Amino acid sequence: MTRYGYHASHEQHAPDRLLSYVRAAEAAGFEGGMCSDHFHPWLPEEGQSGYAWAWLGAALQATSLSFGTVSAPGWRYHPAILAQKAATLGVMFPGRIWLAIGSGEALNEGITGLPWPPKDERTARLAESAEVIKRLWRGETVTHHGRVVVEQATLYSRPREAPLLFGAALSPETAAAVAAWADGLCTIGGEADHVREVIDAFRAHGGEGKPVYLQHVVSWAPTESAAREQAHWQWRQSVLGGAVLPELRTPAQFAAATERVTVDEVARQVRVSSDLAMHAEWLSVYEPLGVDAVYIMNAGKNQEQYIEAFGATVLPALRR
Repeated sequence: MTRYGYHASHEQHAPDRLLSYVRAAEAAGFEGGMCSDHFHPWLPEEGQSGYAWAWLGAALQATSLSFGTVSAPGWRYHPAILAQKAATLGVMFPGRIWLAIGSGEALNEGITGLPWPPKDERTARLAESAEVIKRLWRGETVTHHGRVVVEQATLYSRPREAPLLFGAALSPETAAAVAAWADGLCTIGGEADHVREVIDAFRAHGGEGKPVYLQHVVSWAPTESAAREQAHWQWRQSVLGGAVLPELRTPAQFAAATERVTVDEVARQVRVSSDLAMHAEWLSVYEPLGVDAVYIMNAGKNQEQYIEAFGATVLPALRR
């Protein structure tokens, strides 16, 4: 059966508040946790951007849930350091940490001042980084000269069982590219036909039998108008699409790019409704596709209210 977890958005909520939210999510019946790994928020009004890796240690200690995040090796994080961070958490919390890696966004990775190459070059760098990470987790001494450079690196603190390394993909093309090296696929929700295309591409190119995790964004509030307004206020960058999202560098640029985005446009992109039964119906489409875990993110600031409502109504409906 598909598991349903809580997505912690560091862009929107202070890390201390997020810690209280994951405790509440566990008590409400959510079965795992996932968090974003940003340096900047998408939009100035989101207002936060805590360091995911410090927070993950606290969240694992504060709950009994498993957790993961999506990071981009090669710019902000050297792949050897990313491997070390995940391995350390794996030693302290065996079997409870997973890592997804993707080609990244200039919003976060651009702060290093390194050139921001086109997507195909970033995908190639991602594959090299995945090789470095997995070799280090196996206990090898790694020297690698390519798009990333590693000199005689060895991880001395490693868990008995390496974390799962997922490939993050939004399109069928990227899903096919990561399938050869990834232990699983991490993607985003949406229309069932598109999600199926992404999963099928992953499975057809080496991902058959590997787990699929998915982030599903909702905007729920007790009234329809509140649900629509908070989605527009906090998550309107979602209408920009995959060609634009990785290229803009600052929250101010995202604010300018979304200045004319309407409430209706966001409501066509995000699952917006005050009807909890509608949210259960939207979420139910993933289990027939073979999705192993869905991490649900509510785009509003009303996290306590959302956790209580989904824990009481939506999660039980899905499990029935």
